[in-house]
Amino acid sequence: METKRPTIPAAEEILGQYFPVLDHGFVSLVDYMGSDEDVERAARVSYGFGTRKVSQTRGLVRYLRRHRHTTPSEMVELKFHCAMPMFVARQWVRHRTASINELSARYSLMPLLFYMPQKEQFALQSQSNKQGREGGAPDEIYAEAVERWERLRHDAGDAYGWMLEEDVAREIARIDLPVSTYTQWYWKIDLHNLLHFLSLRVDHRAQWEIQQFGQVIAAMVKRVAPLSYEAWVDYDLAAEPLTRVEREVLARLVDGSDGGLATRDGAVVSAAEMKEMGLSAREIRELVEKVQTPPSQDFDLDMSSMKSADEMAELMYKAVPGNFE
Repeated sequence: METKRPTIPAAEEILGQYFPVLDHGFVSLVDYMGSDEDVERAARVSYGFGTRKVSQTRGLVRYLRRHRHTTPSEMVELKFHCAMPMFVARQWVRHRTASINELSARYSLMPLLFYMPQKEQFALQSQSNKQGREGGAPDEIYAEAVERWERLRHDAGDAYGWMLEEDVAREIARIDLPVSTYTQWYWKIDLHNLLHFLSLRVDHRAQWEIQQFGQVIAAMVKRVAPLSYEAWVDYDLAAEPLTRVEREVLARLVDGSDGGLATRDGAVVSAAEMKEMGLSAREIRELVEKVQTPPSQDFDLDMSSMKSADEMAELMYKAVPGNFE
């Protein structure tokens, strides 16, 4: 039956289709409600669909994002079906502004799918960031880690399957599955809170694995609400906030008179001067990074990797121990 609600062709093209992430994960846009027009409509509350030019909608959407008027963006909602390693899921649910229904291993059988980092992502502990990686690890350490992971997962999966065969309660049989095990859920969130999630999770400082999910979701947002996506990239993702002292430093270098900007002749602010102004060594490094030309950031889906719901369900089913009914 033909729907009476407005739809977006770019979103309809991928609706209900599955896009692989990592080795066994996926993201699917299950449903959406609203578009950029709904953001504008909520802000103006006084016109119907199709009564404004795209340029007018774009201008208002960008104004709202630039000035942090967030409520209109809450009128748009997106619902996803996702599968990810449990350790990624635990980071994901730190964002408590969504509705989630997760696969329950108390009632359901867990597909025995485990995340295995590729050599390129296997790294040593960062010496400057307690929650980060740095550099590559020696090949022999990676090979040993893979061997240990495979042994641990084989034993955990074997124990899980054996307990199911012995009719041990599923809520007990599951307890030693590692956090590399894939779980899945339905996740519904409004556009405002989704963009906040993406700002944190596609950031280069986020764990690489969750960045991969964020990038696919961002590409889906681009299809549902392209103007909101564009404004988010410009005013959030590629933007950097400035503190009071940082603004004072830049004011010594740039003259904002005559309606434009110009560099002050011979102006230099040394690291020593910035320290005297109250910036720490780390803040100075961060300010230097902020004034560099930002890298171009954009996200698109790999349409060649798209799978149907039936294809993905078959892959999940094959990983269930014993293919129990």
